[in-house]
Parts: sequence; structure tokens; C-alpha cells
Amino acid sequence: MNNSVPPNTTPLLHVPPATDSANEETLLIPRLEEQLHIDKQLVETSRVLITKTVREEPQTVQIPLISETIEIERVELNQYVEEPPLTRQEGDTTIYPVMKEVLVIQKRLMLVEEIRVTRRQIQTQQTQSVPLRREDVHIERIDASSGRPAPHGPSL
Repeated sequence: MNNSVPPNTTPLLHVPPATDSANEETLLIPRLEEQLHIDKQLVETSRVLITKTVREEPQTVQIPLISETIEIERVELNQYVEEPPLTRQEGDTTIYPVMKEVLVIQKRLMLVEEIRVTRRQIQTQQTQSVPLRREDVHIERIDASSGRPAPHGPSL
């Protein structure tokens, strides 16, 4: 057997032949294995510049406002009554009886007057100027290598 190494190669392992009890030679052959190593590297290709502006625009709105007035009317009656009348409601008007005791030969109730309270609602339109805000966003892609805006491509 030839144990010489061809030129331009390096022997990996040279083992002299071994002999066993039956006078046979055993030759050991080294086994090679390749391994793969994969690595990733982060590369900046471009940047994005986002600008947001807030605008206020006055908006005119109509707002219905309700105000309430009260009318008071005094009605003289000067009538004698047997029992005090109760407070009563006639439509939007509430009537409150007002009495006094009058000294006569007999004591009797005299209805002197009624106070009539009427509620009225008045609706008016009032114009108000209300500022409304609106945001606008502008996006610009910047090429990482040149620092200049990138040519228009697909939008973000």
C-alpha cells in the first residue's frame, strides 16, 4: 500500500497500518463534514419623514335655545267662600288662591284674589362660531444613502 500524500494537499490524519492476530492490515480513513452558518445583517434602505399639522377652521352652527318667562296676573274676586279653595291648574296656568279672614257678625272666608302664574316657552335661534380642528399628515420617504427624497414609488 502507498502511504504517500499527493502534492498541494495536507494529510488530515496519517495512521500506520495496524495488524491484528490474523496478520490483516486495518486502515483508518478520516471523515469530513461541512457545516453551514447563516447570519442576517440589518441594512437601512430608506427613511420616512412624517409631518403632521393641525388646522382650526371656524364652523357656524345654529343652536336652539329655550328661555322661559312667567306672567303674573292678579284677579280680584272678593267673594265669600265656605272652604278654602285648593291650588289648581288650568292649562299652562297655575292658580293660587289668596284668602283673608274678615270680621263680621260671623267669621267667614272671603276669597280676595287669585294669583295666576302662566309659563311660556320661547325658542330662539342663536348663531355660534365654534373652532373645529383638522389634522393633515404628509409622508416623505428619504433615501438612506443620499439623504435626498426618494423617487415616488408605492405609497406607504
